[in-house]
Amino acid sequence: MHYDRVDEKIPVQYHPSSGFQKYNVQYVVSELTVIVVGAGIVGASSALALQRDGHKVILIDREAPCAGASFGNAGAIVNASCAPTAMPGIVIDALRMLGQPLAPLSIRPAYLPRLLPWMLRFALESRRSKVVENARNLHALTRHSIKGWRELTRATELEKHLYDGGWLTVYESESSFAKSAYERELEDANNAPYEILSDTDIRDLEPNLAPIFQYGIFNRDSLRITNPQRLVQGMVDLLIARGGSYKRFNVQAMDLQGPQILLKNASSSMSCDKVVIAAGAWSKPLARQAGDRLPLETERGYHLMLPVESSRLLSRPVLNAESNCVLVPMESGLRLTGQDELASVEAPPDYRRIRRLLPAAKRMLPAIDPTEQSVWMGCRPSLPDSLPVIGLAKHNSNVVYAFGHQHLGMTMGPATGLIVADLIAGRDPGIDLTPYRPGRY
Repeated sequence: MHYDRVDEKIPVQYHPSSGFQKYNVQYVVSELTVIVVGAGIVGASSALALQRDGHKVILIDREAPCAGASFGNAGAIVNASCAPTAMPGIVIDALRMLGQPLAPLSIRPAYLPRLLPWMLRFALESRRSKVVENARNLHALTRHSIKGWRELTRATELEKHLYDGGWLTVYESESSFAKSAYERELEDANNAPYEILSDTDIRDLEPNLAPIFQYGIFNRDSLRITNPQRLVQGMVDLLIARGGSYKRFNVQAMDLQGPQILLKNASSSMSCDKVVIAAGAWSKPLARQAGDRLPLETERGYHLMLPVESSRLLSRPVLNAESNCVLVPMESGLRLTGQDELASVEAPPDYRRIRRLLPAAKRMLPAIDPTEQSVWMGCRPSLPDSLPVIGLAKHNSNVVYAFGHQHLGMTMGPATGLIVADLIAGRDPGIDLTPYRPGRY
């Protein structure tokens, strides 16, 4: 919509990203055509939020909806999550991991030269002063996660995809639990709730886990999604049912010179008043065309699906801190994940590492059937400070960025979408967006 200012002040309705009533100037509204590039959770959320404001919304993607990182994640909405990936000591830890077959992180050797500038920035973000700052800014977004999900799904069929249950991390030893002290310190500093569990508490929550865990950390204030693809597809279907549209379209170029934005592929073009770049790991070249060079890299995640019967052994996602093995009960089976790989989006997948985690999964949950049902790899968009890019392009206020959510796309998707709608409407989102601006680099 175009918003023309009127002097009279009126109360603005409660908004999930602010949590309180605000007063703002009144606006006269006229419709805009907005194209959202990327049909993962962030793009679908942005499209629904923009449509709710009255815009004509066209959602596009190079593939089918939810074909990227949103498809294969752990389905967790971890409210108030605040620990960035770049933590003190992680650079040394990462170097140690490179020669270990079961390490949670791997780097393709051929990709290392291209990755070095990003790794240097990542190392700088692991300084304690930066970690404290990044944790505070991450929490400022994630503390509205459940509120954002409830806002976008209220009174729709989408509500049935959200389940309570929390997120459980378990520790086999005193030493591994001690390593979580700094993360807990960050959570305490940001008033992020968690519970420390004993071995008895763990067995009460998850009786089928092996009795090898001495400590647990339980994030009760979390939701889980048992079929991320069905949820995101449902969001796209809702968009279409309300008058929006979805089109498979691989944007190769943007023409920003005219009165309207022109998006082009090899054979056709589309025009709009505003464009939202929410293409995840594929957002970097589009941002460059809009004048912003961003250190966005690809953190590739893997999962392996085990039979449906095994999914009934757990009531929630469980992370083993020792092996970084995550077991997630899903609608279609038990999902095993926990491997990250730094490589290009074009590199072929290497499924050997996720398959090597099967013994760790069996040790963690002895009753599982280890028969592989399917295996998957997807590309997460990763920035050195673990914060997404949310804001206007440096040289064109008609281009809005919403990407770089790393491991927290499902957590922050709706909250980000609501902020995107605020930016295009000219409303105050109720949060300082300075830490997420594209120009911070």
